[in-house]
Amino acid sequence: MSAAAEAAAEAAVDVAVGVVVRGDGAVLIGQRVPGKPYAGWWEFPGGKLEAGETVAQALARELHEELGLREVESAPWVVRGHAYPHATVRLFFRRVWRWRGEPEPREGQALVWQRPDAITVAPLLPAAIAPIAWLRLPPLYAISCAGEIGVEAFERALRHRLQAAAGATVLLQLREPLLAPAHFAQLFERVRALRDAHPLRVLVSSRHPESYWHAVDGVHLTSADLAARTSRPATRLVGVSCHSAGELDRAGALGADLAVLGPVRATASHPGATPLGWAGLAGALATTPVPVYALGGLSSVDLDDARAAGAHGVAMMRGAWR
Repeated sequence: MSAAAEAAAEAAVDVAVGVVVRGDGAVLIGQRVPGKPYAGWWEFPGGKLEAGETVAQALARELHEELGLREVESAPWVVRGHAYPHATVRLFFRRVWRWRGEPEPREGQALVWQRPDAITVAPLLPAAIAPIAWLRLPPLYAISCAGEIGVEAFERALRHRLQAAAGATVLLQLREPLLAPAHFAQLFERVRALRDAHPLRVLVSSRHPESYWHAVDGVHLTSADLAARTSRPATRLVGVSCHSAGELDRAGALGADLAVLGPVRATASHPGATPLGWAGLAGALATTPVPVYALGGLSSVDLDDARAAGAHGVAMMRGAWR
């Protein structure tokens, strides 16, 4: 983190924010009551940290005071700063998966459960807008390897994944360094046809020409391309590959929508790299400004461990197509 960023963080008020997620995917949103700044605006519940509290402790206390929730279990997610006219805050967003009790408006606030893809309340507090977009990202990020397993085998596996998703969004990075340009072009058209017929969101690796990025949902920048860029690519979605907390900070400054970080475990794809392990991943994600997919020898069975460490979800290459 730069000296300027550290100074800004020290001046900010630390706030724990709870993104309470129900089993059907709906999230809890409350309306700010009269007498507060931005009265009538909608936000995620939470509040300021008190002296000696951890973020998790502060959030559990706030959710009990505001909503009557008990035995709150939350996991770190994303940390973002925001400057309001009345205060500068550092928001520690945590996803809440388990709790006891039914939410009750103990402060007289209106409460609604809404799905992230169908938010109807307005206006949203400015700092609540980005988390809505993060919530729309699926928990698994698949990375193609058609050059390794064969184009036909990859397409069959992708069709199977789309069918198994049962209408849920599938997020795919097309990354094919082993394919010749003509063969990649053919694969791209086949994937784009599937995208037109299914809820498939496609990011193309920045290893491939920029024209492909704009023909689908966006680009996934390599760490080298992230370092070389001074502005966000003009695409709907931007993903980045990161290997450190410093690169995650750069991804946040660039305005990236998501990142991958790893390797968590030793893999053939990262020869010589020292695995982070879950503890190392948690340390790197302690103040990540973007939602992160854990990468490196992982599969869907690792999702709970990845989330507990602060990751949004899991990125998979070979494991996605078995």
